[in-house]
Amino acid sequence: MPIVSINPANGQEIKTYPTLTIEDTFKKIDQTQNAWASWRRSSHETRSTYLNNMAGVLRKRSQELAILMATEMGKPVSQGLAEVEKCAECCAYYAAEGPVHLADRIIETEASKSYASFQPLGIVLAVMPWNFPLWQVFRFLAPALAAGNCGVLKHASNVPGCALIIEDIVQEAGFPPHVFQTLLISSNLVNQVIEHPAIRAVTLTGSNNAGIQVAGKAGSVLKKVVLELGGSDAYVVLADADLELAAATCVDSRLINSGQSCIAAKRFIVVEPVAEAFIKLFLDAMQRKVLGDPLDRSTDVGPQARADLRDELHAQVLKSIEKGATCILGGTIAAGNHAYYPPTILTNVKPGMPAYDEELFGPVASIILAKDEADALRIANDSEFGLGSAVFTRNTIRGEQIARFELDAGSSYVNERVKSDPRLPFGGIKHSGYGRELSSFGILEFVNIKTVYIK
Repeated sequence: MPIVSINPANGQEIKTYPTLTIEDTFKKIDQTQNAWASWRRSSHETRSTYLNNMAGVLRKRSQELAILMATEMGKPVSQGLAEVEKCAECCAYYAAEGPVHLADRIIETEASKSYASFQPLGIVLAVMPWNFPLWQVFRFLAPALAAGNCGVLKHASNVPGCALIIEDIVQEAGFPPHVFQTLLISSNLVNQVIEHPAIRAVTLTGSNNAGIQVAGKAGSVLKKVVLELGGSDAYVVLADADLELAAATCVDSRLINSGQSCIAAKRFIVVEPVAEAFIKLFLDAMQRKVLGDPLDRSTDVGPQARADLRDELHAQVLKSIEKGATCILGGTIAAGNHAYYPPTILTNVKPGMPAYDEELFGPVASIILAKDEADALRIANDSEFGLGSAVFTRNTIRGEQIARFELDAGSSYVNERVKSDPRLPFGGIKHSGYGRELSSFGILEFVNIKTVYIK
């Protein structure tokens, strides 16, 4: 079946794209395998040159790319421009640091010479989501290419234009033909792609169910997987926090990408002595955010990516209210052929409610009260997820101890929102996945760490 791209701001069809058959898909993979035969032997200098070129192409085409994201999945165009710049920075980072991360590591043994060498694996299959349609791809692609790997992309079905333009950007940057290709295929072909002998590893960002299915298939054919899955990030506000900073940071984190981010703040755990003051500041900040046309530079919150996702989110809100949560802002859907959902705040959130137990993938904040610090940390860790977390306190020494030792997550921040950065490892624990992206750790996920020993 063809892929139809729909504008979530107005429900109008943008374009219809033909999908590949499995035969055509395998032909593309074979092309990429042939390209890898020479790309794997390219020098670090050559790879870095192309990566720097790609950073330049991204910056040159930033307006076009931001508008495409706004029309395909509703990202506010100002945030889209920031996403493009982040992709460019990632390419530039691996152009500079890739050779450093991949340098041989001498190991002293009885040999006259022994060392660890980092060699490319081959083709990495990327199964990527729609919420950051460029960034999710480039944070796999830049380190993969820097390591001498090749890539094929199965992108989300609602962002086919973004999927194809990434391939165009790689080509414009001067990379050899076919080192990266987009596969416009239906999800039911992914298992067959994983089974293809040329696919050596898989990286997936997406839902827990998708992660389980892809990891199971990859495991059955002994191929490595990196998974970045859902999150229900806990932001803990302690009694000595700077409440104005905490409220502003929490609101910004909750509404990034219109609330559709795995590492967006989702659960706000506030100790009772400061709860009333924090909620007032939080409500004021949320009310100031502008819900509107994603192509308008003044818009803070655009539509949800699809109407069905908006409806699923609303059902979670209604079920939480039925179970005793209080909605103090938002929580209603305006009429019209669109996918908008307003910034929403739920208080009196308790276990057994979707707002407590599940990931709410949209601009809905769950405020949970805690008796004290110990209770707040218990609640923060009372989740199947473990992607990001944050704590707000003026005692940064204690904050660091909490971030380092007490919060169960792949990332913990003090007095700041969780974010991904090419210089820092990124990933989760528990049901938020395993493996790491970005920094030196990300580039080493998909290499053969080879021992070389000379007598």
